[in-house]
Amino acid sequence: MRRYDRLIFVSNSDTAVGPMAEAILQSKYLLEELAITSKGVVVLFPEPINPKAEAVLVSNGLTMKEHMSDPLVREDFGERTLILATSESVKQKVLNEIAPEDAQVRTLHEYVGEEQEVTNPYGGALADYGQCFAQLEALITKLVVQLNEQELLSEE
Repeated sequence: MRRYDRLIFVSNSDTAVGPMAEAILQSKYLLEELAITSKGVVVLFPEPINPKAEAVLVSNGLTMKEHMSDPLVREDFGERTLILATSESVKQKVLNEIAPEDAQVRTLHEYVGEEQEVTNPYGGALADYGQCFAQLEALITKLVVQLNEQELLSEE
């Protein structure tokens, strides 16, 4: 039996890092179907993806042009939902302000066993968004291996 039915990437505003992570993971091969989305901890109203983030996605053969930011809410948590924050500060905000007491929230880099967290490109140049994409791509490649291994182990 699979461990998760849903995965949510959580970032600050859900307009750059989270949607990029969502697009990258959706482009990967997973052994089991997984509902993948992104949400934000500071979303006052729906906003489209940051134009620089979308430009980087398009240059890598992906798009999130239809994406609108969405706030993370308490109802998003469940035992079969994996919540991955894009940074330690986002993780702490989720745990302190949104998550139920027993919620499991990890950062993406922590979940895959890396030390360096994703650099938020907000306010930076297009190259900064490209660097963020490269970091996400590397971490999500490890995430895919981990999720697929968990799936194979759960079948035994």
